[in-house]
Amino acid sequence: MFFFDTNYLLMVLLPGMLISGGASLLVRSAFNKYSQVASIKGYTGAQAAQILLDQAGIHDVQVVPTRGFLSDHYNPSSKQLALSEGVYSSRSVAAIGIACHEAGHAIQHAKNYAPLHLRSALVPMAGIGSGIGYTVMAVGALIQQSPIVMIGALLFAGVLLFQIVTLPVEFDATARAKRLVVEAGIVYPEERIGIDRVLNAAALTYVAAVIGTLLTLLYFLMRSGLLGRRD
Repeated sequence: MFFFDTNYLLMVLLPGMLISGGASLLVRSAFNKYSQVASIKGYTGAQAAQILLDQAGIHDVQVVPTRGFLSDHYNPSSKQLALSEGVYSSRSVAAIGIACHEAGHAIQHAKNYAPLHLRSALVPMAGIGSGIGYTVMAVGALIQQSPIVMIGALLFAGVLLFQIVTLPVEFDATARAKRLVVEAGIVYPEERIGIDRVLNAAALTYVAAVIGTLLTLLYFLMRSGLLGRRD
């Protein structure tokens, strides 16, 4: 079985664990550090997000609290900007950065930012690919049927496409947050260093996800002989 394949261990599991684990560690480290640094003006994460929404003329998005660690997100369907417990009421530099990043997504939505709409459209495809696609690839590899692996790979590629489209969406929201948080007078320019480090670390998690999915796809294609020579 591929679970005991040395190539799977070396090509997918170990690199994936190192990359995703390293990215997660950077996020936690940056957040923990700058969650201890209070912003000079004293805005909470919720207040910071609301300021950006108001200045963008967005009055139909509700800022709400949600449970979980860094579970912050913007839902285009319900138009709710949900901030986690450590962000919503916190007055830290880290909380303000994350809250403004999510507000950046709401601004993207209001301005009809094309990649955001494309990502939303790809959600069903990504869901099918992550479940059915991976299973079909695995079964095809186990029974050594390249056509089945190819079918699974095509489905699984939907996950990769979704993650690739996610990159510009997240990078743009981060860029907006970094710029607007100062322009809106929420923090002073010198406080940007903490926000930058938290948001840059968070952006790496999306890059790590793309790499992990790509490694998985390449492994199955190579194992089935569809890519390169089969041993």
